[in-house]
Amino acid sequence: MAIALEGVKIVDLTRYAPGPYCTMILADLGAEVIKIEEGIVGQGVPEFPPPGSPYDPLNRNKQSIVINLKTNAGKEIFYRLAEKADVVVEGFRPGVAGRLGVDYEALKKLNDRLIYCSISGYGQGGPYRDLPGHDINYIAQAGAMGLMLNPAMPGNLIGDMAGGGMQAAIGILAALMARIKTGKGQFVDIAIADGVTSLACLYLAEFLRTNEIPKKEYRISVGASPLYDIYKTKDDKLITVAAHPEPHFFVNLCKVLRCEHLIPFHTDMKKAEEIRAAFKNAFLTRTRDEWFDLLMNADTAVGKVYGIDEVASDPQVLHREMVVEVEDPTEGRVRHVGIGIKLSETPGKIRTLAPRPGKDTKAILSELGFSEEEVGRLYRDKVVAG
Repeated sequence: MAIALEGVKIVDLTRYAPGPYCTMILADLGAEVIKIEEGIVGQGVPEFPPPGSPYDPLNRNKQSIVINLKTNAGKEIFYRLAEKADVVVEGFRPGVAGRLGVDYEALKKLNDRLIYCSISGYGQGGPYRDLPGHDINYIAQAGAMGLMLNPAMPGNLIGDMAGGGMQAAIGILAALMARIKTGKGQFVDIAIADGVTSLACLYLAEFLRTNEIPKKEYRISVGASPLYDIYKTKDDKLITVAAHPEPHFFVNLCKVLRCEHLIPFHTDMKKAEEIRAAFKNAFLTRTRDEWFDLLMNADTAVGKVYGIDEVASDPQVLHREMVVEVEDPTEGRVRHVGIGIKLSETPGKIRTLAPRPGKDTKAILSELGFSEEEVGRLYRDKVVAG
């Protein structure tokens, strides 16, 4: 069975989470991804698991070559890769790729069909262009953190993964489609902060309409309403309910919680604290799982607050193949996070697990036309490794 992006060649210069997550998505869907590794352009894996671990999801379905891009010989190898590539992805701070000689302006002269995607905190222009940052900074600057009534740090899910990696994957796919029409590649400028601002579009749109910070009634999804909130249960666990905006969810919830007297006040913000107190007391009378079973069967929106250990055994997660087993020659059966995008005719696949850094160096050099003698010299000169 064909895989959607089979035949698409990607050279991956990225580090840390946003870029590797972007190229993981594309690799899972069939793209051939060659990861440039070393200690010079950075190690493209998270702090855990360690480099080359078969449990590393971000570098699965990729090949690995170690190149010293600060050498002329290393640049020459990279240029040969770029000449044959459909896409190059980098995650350096603005200006670094240019100093290394691997920026879009240099590469498009070699390959005018090349799609070149840069992922950075604030993009390639503007007053924050050179400001360093990480996920917590971007979600703060882009307004996502300030929207929450109780500002929190949601891991690197909103900035790095959604605002950066997913936006980059979408941009690359759009550019590949455009190239079918134009025959030309282009530059894809992804700013993580831009992506987070886009994710906050509904709240920002309300401000742009009224020139006022959205009132509580417009911030229900970030904790302003007891109808859309998190509650502690008898066993000291947490459960979520979302009885807004659909009135019937609220009616059904009130019936199960034996709070029928609150049904007329679905949209009455003046009754918010009374409703919250009643719900708090009700949820303390049963365990989380007992409430979940009752509410799931009563046609109301409910969800358990899972620990990550519980996610791995949830029946819906398993049914949707979001935890799968893959065979590894040394570890045996390795459990992996599944592929989130489900395609009926050209589904993605975990074909290979993360390679150790430089595992494919010799094979890739051979494919690029380097002789055995040249490869040996490149190793001796420490231009490549692996």
